[in-house]
Amino acid sequence: MEVTQTKAEGLSRTFAVKVPASELQAKLDARIEEIRPSMRLKGFRPGHVPASHVRKMFGRDLMGEVIDKLVNETNQKALEEAELRPAGQPDVHLDGDMEEVVKGQADLSYHMHVDVMPEFTPVEVGTLEITRPVAEVSDEQMDEALKNLAEQNKKYEPRGKTAKSKDGDAVVVDFVGKIDGEPFDGGSAEQQTVLLGSGRFIPGFEEQLVGVKAGEEKNLEVTFPEDYPSEALAGKAAVFETKVHEVRAPEVPDVDEDFAKGLGLESLDQLKDLVKQQLQGEHDQASRAKAKRALLDKLDEAHSFDLPPNMVEAEFQQIWQQLQAEMDAGRTDDADKDKSEDELKDEYRKIAERRVRLGLVLAEIGRIADVRITEQEVQQALIREARQYPGQERQVIDFFQKNPGAMAQLRAPIYEDKVVDHILDVAKVTDETVSRDDLFKEDEA
Repeated sequence: MEVTQTKAEGLSRTFAVKVPASELQAKLDARIEEIRPSMRLKGFRPGHVPASHVRKMFGRDLMGEVIDKLVNETNQKALEEAELRPAGQPDVHLDGDMEEVVKGQADLSYHMHVDVMPEFTPVEVGTLEITRPVAEVSDEQMDEALKNLAEQNKKYEPRGKTAKSKDGDAVVVDFVGKIDGEPFDGGSAEQQTVLLGSGRFIPGFEEQLVGVKAGEEKNLEVTFPEDYPSEALAGKAAVFETKVHEVRAPEVPDVDEDFAKGLGLESLDQLKDLVKQQLQGEHDQASRAKAKRALLDKLDEAHSFDLPPNMVEAEFQQIWQQLQAEMDAGRTDDADKDKSEDELKDEYRKIAERRVRLGLVLAEIGRIADVRITEQEVQQALIREARQYPGQERQVIDFFQKNPGAMAQLRAPIYEDKVVDHILDVAKVTDETVSRDDLFKEDEA
């Protein structure tokens, strides 16, 4: 086996590898002898299948296994001997006629390209100075939160029989929808509750029910939107023959002991404690996010080194694909609308470079500090991910368990957060009290 470094430019390395056909044959013979004792083939006693027959029947597949294993071993050996830390999986380009190689009639030759990790010394994290904004939960926030909670638990009580409906009321109706005088599928309902002003029905439907009273019959003339999901109804004019059964007015409950007990709690004080904890949790999360952003800015400013080109390109392509998907969906950021494609690519490539640089810095700081994530933390993250797909949890878990790349993407943010927490514990962090509005205000960048 011959391994020769043929190129070294920046952080890119290329190795030429050559394995004689005789060595391949020797490894194939060894692999055949390894599996022969356990082979069961018709016409042969168990464990007594001749090597020549195994080679005839399975030689091609076995040689493929030998080559794959040999390529991986050679790549690892080349990197270890050169004392290089790869910044990703090596890119292998096979040379020559592989059909001849598999037949054992030619040497195995290939080139291996790999980006290596840059050599740098991370900043001493104990010297970093970070300002962390914090906010206390005010009485006004508590009152607003409790008011919103009561609003979410409002009930609708019947108005008088002669009372007319208002915006915000709930109206119980029967209706039959017709197009050109003929009923259409899905256009009829009985005892349907329509919340006026909710926007859940097609435009004009709810609005024409404002001012109706119990027992009233009314025809609602509407037009289905052009982008309505059903092509058979999109853009069509329709009439809904409607009968009103009841008009109900919203009643917001008082926030008192009975309200708290209605939510399954012991007392109003317990409800207030829980609401305050939730609000404080929101504050703490926002505070950490601001501190993390400030920390990443400090780390970015403190480091300058060459970046593995393939890592930057992969990160850029991921960002660019996301941007194009947003643009195709008509969600282009206002700041990007008037920029050319070249300008956008230049800006987002810089973002990709920042992400790669910070990823390498955080990884090196974590390595030096021996930051590790537990299997329990990974499993908890996997369960959270699976719960986002109700009814498909088992398939999601199986997918991650069978795909090392997907599992690595699941582990990465866990590791990053632990490294960030480690730095914030060691760095000089100063808390600065701000208002809730300032705490949740978006940064300019």
